[in-house]
Amino acid sequence: MASKKELVDKIQAIAKRVYAAKTAGETSIDTQEDTFGVTPDDVNFEEELFPVLAKFPKLKEVIINLLTDQYGDFISDIWWVAPRPTTFKVILANDQNFYLIYTERSWIAQVEGKKFYLASLNEEERAADSIARILRYGGGAEPDKEAPTDEVPTGGEAPADETVPETPEKLTPPSEEETPEETLPA
Repeated sequence: MASKKELVDKIQAIAKRVYAAKTAGETSIDTQEDTFGVTPDDVNFEEELFPVLAKFPKLKEVIINLLTDQYGDFISDIWWVAPRPTTFKVILANDQNFYLIYTERSWIAQVEGKKFYLASLNEEERAADSIARILRYGGGAEPDKEAPTDEVPTGGEAPADETVPETPEKLTPPSEEETPEETLPA
């Protein structure tokens, strides 16, 4: 383990090299490689947020046309779901999704079951409007189908606005005195 003096000397030496590089106008500093093992050249800022977009550059163009170049804020993932016709599932940040399908003539956006042929500008605008609508839905818009909605929650007490149904009294068959006699027509 290095002593305190050795660490201070090492920090001062690094600081001197950085200062000298700054005053000399050098752009690359070798201290980063010594310290972190990464040089500024190793960092790639052009790396795709979604790897499938690097493999299919036309898909990126279509997504930018539908969602603008800030699509990364609205999309959580993109899946390649079918090879023919080439189909991509675009999962939005609110867990809603839509499909983009590649055909020989044009791309098709399938949003909530409705198909929009993106070769037409009108259809492309309607597809963008539909995507904007499902982005407004928000997360968890669908109710849980497994949980019954009309039952009183179990927790000991019923909510204040509901009353607990009373238990019915034990039913006993009526006695002969209480039953009216039937009269038969003659």
